[in-house]
Amino acid sequence: MLTLSQLAPFLAAVALIELTPGPNMAYLFVVSSRSGRAAGMVTVAGITLGLSIYLAVTLAGLGEVLRWPWVLALLRWGGVAYLVWLAIDTWRAGDRAAGADAGRNEAMPPPARLFLRGLMNNVLNPKNAVFYLVLLPGFVEPEAGNATGQALHLGLIHLAVSVGVHSLIVLGGDRAGRAAGALGATAWPLERLFALALLAVAAWLALPPP
Repeated sequence: MLTLSQLAPFLAAVALIELTPGPNMAYLFVVSSRSGRAAGMVTVAGITLGLSIYLAVTLAGLGEVLRWPWVLALLRWGGVAYLVWLAIDTWRAGDRAAGADAGRNEAMPPPARLFLRGLMNNVLNPKNAVFYLVLLPGFVEPEAGNATGQALHLGLIHLAVSVGVHSLIVLGGDRAGRAAGALGATAWPLERLFALALLAVAAWLALPPP
């Protein structure tokens, strides 16, 4: 049973983490503004599975693996490489849109591709490893009983907050894409702007941890 002394600070910490700009925010905005709300929500499902994997690893007692410096370094540089690849792919999409003189891309990409990209974007985000390794266990109170049950409930709360925040980003991206289309903005400048945003996030992720 979780106590109020656990829930209040945990919710505040989770909200702060989820509202901090990062790979998920950038990519969700790109997808939903480019291809619409449905595409964004499929990506959210992939992102949520990525978080669930970290939660499962923690509950299984395998979180110690995430303490190994080379594992965190692998996740960090894998995430950087993946974001750079997404930025290149987005830039090329802008080139294709410019050649076709197209507006907003209304055709939704294959759901499996969106889901997998969302999953990979989250699995390769070292912020999630640190969250489940350092932050979540700090809110488990041994005197309150069943530590695994507490961690599970806290993790599920995090997943719920994450889905809520990411859904709002999808709605905002979808609106931004529709507004740009209504104003007659062509797709290629937006795609290139999104590509630069993804590169900026990759550069931020590449910075050495404090």
